Order: sequence, then structure tokens, then C-alpha cells
Amino acid sequence: MKYAEWNQLFIRGEWKEGKSSNKYINQNPYSKEVLAEIRLANKQDMDDAYASARDAQRAWAKVSATEKTAVIERAIAILEGKREELVPLMVREQGCTVLKANVEIGIATGFMREAATYPGRIHDEELSSITAGKENHLYCLPVGVVGVIAPWNFPLHLAMRSVVAAIATGNAVVLKPDLQTYISGGCVIAKVFEEAGLPSGVLNLVVSDLAEVGDYFIEHPIPRMISFTGSTAAGRHIASVTGKHLKKTALELGGNNAFIVLEDADLDQAVAAAMFGKFMHQGQICMAVNRFVVDRKVYGAFVERLTDKASQLAVGNPEDPNTVIGPLINRNQVDKILRVIGESVALGARIVLAGSVEDNLMAPTIVVDVKNDMPIAQSELFGPVAAIIPVDSEEEAIQVANASDYGLSGAVFSGSLERGEAVAQQIHTGMIHVNDQSVNDEPHIAFGGEKGSGLGRFNGKWSIEEFTTIKWISVQREPRHYPFS
Repeated sequence: MKYAEWNQLFIRGEWKEGKSSNKYINQNPYSKEVLAEIRLANKQDMDDAYASARDAQRAWAKVSATEKTAVIERAIAILEGKREELVPLMVREQGCTVLKANVEIGIATGFMREAATYPGRIHDEELSSITAGKENHLYCLPVGVVGVIAPWNFPLHLAMRSVVAAIATGNAVVLKPDLQTYISGGCVIAKVFEEAGLPSGVLNLVVSDLAEVGDYFIEHPIPRMISFTGSTAAGRHIASVTGKHLKKTALELGGNNAFIVLEDADLDQAVAAAMFGKFMHQGQICMAVNRFVVDRKVYGAFVERLTDKASQLAVGNPEDPNTVIGPLINRNQVDKILRVIGESVALGARIVLAGSVEDNLMAPTIVVDVKNDMPIAQSELFGPVAAIIPVDSEEEAIQVANASDYGLSGAVFSGSLERGEAVAQQIHTGMIHVNDQSVNDEPHIAFGGEKGSGLGRFNGKWSIEEFTTIKWISVQREPRHYPFS
């Protein structure tokens, strides 16, 4: 694939150069190879993209459910057909492993299949009235134009999740991917829908720098909804801006997910799950395990087994199919993690597996004797570092898990499924899994967090609700008698 060709915006059905005077150089996080250079979007480009979406949306909303579904199904076939060329692109742009790239493509197409059912599942409703001679009609309508802001860690999947749901429910979209992954999180999606025959203007792509455009993307008067996936700090700011402008907002934010191991847990099962839940994509997943909360009765055995397994993971070039741990997205992420580890060690935590660090590569690291108020337990690490907290009881485990500003996902391991679910019900998260790790996402199941982990729910019927609005029209079929006239 010629990466240099991915150097344009997509507005009103045309690939065009951005109008900014600034450019962005897209580099491989592992090799530092320059993949592409793009001239960025400025505010005028955003005006054009949003106007394009507004102009196209009304006609798209009137397209039959059958044709909307057909467009999405064609897009699925096109995306699947590009797997062979997309996997190396994603590996080089994201620094992800070959396994992760294949998994991400599979997840993205799975969500597209679910969204392809949405047009046929949107139904209007008629309800009775307390007023004689009145009919109440409730219409489920698109919100209009949706601005989608996507992150860098699962850019194809997390951009597609909102883009395809919005399109399926009759909206038009302006997509703004993260600069670091603008190809797999933006250009690829625009190209797939272009080839699928999506009408011009229904999907638009802008690639911009926050330092240049500021809040213009979310403040713009045309979009009636902003869908954002990213950090909690950025989400709080977006919510404050969209709240001021009374825009609908869907936020999927960060996590500080607890993996609870009770004293009756099957440790082999728990460790196997822990390995995936912690180290998949170097831990750069909002649902990744951030804190292991382990009963002291099995603490030593759990630490020993996890350390042994983690020390054997292959670290290195993500283009090698055997690699499990590739580079972090940039050096700033590495430095942040090292700082947090150092601060926590100064407070009494101990490193039992010290992963080597070279450029953006960080080998698995395990830190024990962690207390829940240490920086390593209160920060969303987004790296291959396991922080393990000992507790003396089930009650303390629940208390520790809940002592966080986040509430996205989690896990509970117990020899009793009933006990595990009873504990899970007491954890303040939007999602939690018994005898499984915390990284789970299914296209038809409600996905979202509590507290600092977000607002709203994605997937299935919940996405239909998020990307539509309800309009009440009443029809008075016979004269109504009023108290005065």
C-alpha cells in the first residue's frame, strides 16, 4: 500500500487537500518511518464539511431502510476484502501487533453487521391520549448531523462504531480522527463508504490539529450531536462545551478497571485471563485491567504465576507475527508511565518484574504491594504495567475497586459464580465480567461507563436511541372543549 496517497480530506464526496498552512507527518511508532504527510484542515474546511453533511442529511434520511442496509452491507464486504492490505497499514501506523490488527478489523465489521439491522428496527409509535378525540404519534428521527471524534488506540473500530451507527439511523457525519492514526481511523473508513456508494456528503473527513482549530469542531452550529471516545479529561471539557450549546453528547471515556481475585478463584484461569486483559495492545485499551485487587490468601501465588507468564511475552517489532508486545503510541506515554511507577515505588510499592524500555518499546512490568491511593493505582496507565493490590476480604476488595473516579469495566474471579455475580453487582461500573477479563465488547450489548468513564451507551438498541431523537405529533380528530376560548 502506498501510504503517501493517504494525504487528503474527504468532503462532499471529493478527496481534497486541507486549507491549513500546517502539515502533519504520520510516523510508524516502532521504526519512526514516515508513512504519509497531510495538509491539515482549518476552520473553513470544517465549515465545508459540516455544510456538506447538512445538505446531504435530509435526502439520506428519506432513503429506504433497505437501501441504507444495502450500502452498509457493501461497505462490510469492501472492508473485509481489504484485510490483506489493511493489516500491515494498521501495524505500521498504530504500532499494534498483527493479532490486534486482525482482531480490530473483525470487531469493526461485526459492529457494521449489527448497524446494518438498525434501519429496519427504527419504528414510529402510536399511543393513546387522555384527551378525547386525540391521537399521539411518536416519530423516531435522526438527530441530523453528528460530529464524531475518534481515538488512536482502536481507531478503525472506535471511529466505525459511531460512524456506522449514525449513518444507519439516517444522520450525516463529520469524522475527526486522532492525528496519530488518521489513516486507519479516518481515511480508510471514508474510502470504504465511498466505494460502497454512500451518497456524497453523508460522510465527511477532516484531519486537524487542536492547537489550530480549538473547540470549533464541537462548537460549530450545524452538528446537533457530538460522539467522543477518548480521555476523561478531554471528555469533561467536551461535555462542558456541548452542554453550553445544548448539543446531544455521547462520551466513552477512560477506565481504571479492577480485576478482583477472591480467595476461592481458580488461579490458572484468573492468570490466563489477566494476561489478555492487561497486555492486549500493550494495555492501551480503555477496558484494560488497570488494578489487580487480590485476596492476600492467594496473593503470593497469583503474583508468582502472573510474573512468570508476563516475563515470557515476546516484545519487539509488531510486524513479526509472534510479537505480543509492540511499541506504545509515542514516547510521551512511556515517560508518563515511568514517572508514575517511580512515584509509587517511592511510596512503598515494589517492582518484581522490571520491563526494559527502549524508545517506545516497554516490556511487561509488574508492581506489587500497591496501595489504592498510589499514583499507579489512580492513573489510567495505558501501558503494559500490572499494579497488584493485596486485600484481606471480599468487602475490602469491593471498597478498593469502587474507590476510583472511573467506572467503565472490571472483572471478578471466584470459584462460585453466584458469589462472583453478587460481588459484581456491587462494583460501580457500566460493565463487569465474572470469571473473564475486562476487555469485552459485543455489537448488540450495551457498552458504556459510569462516573468519569462517560455518558450514554453504545451498541444495539442503545445506539439507535443515542443517534435518534423522538418527536411527538398529536392529531386532534374531533373538536376539543377547552375551559375557555
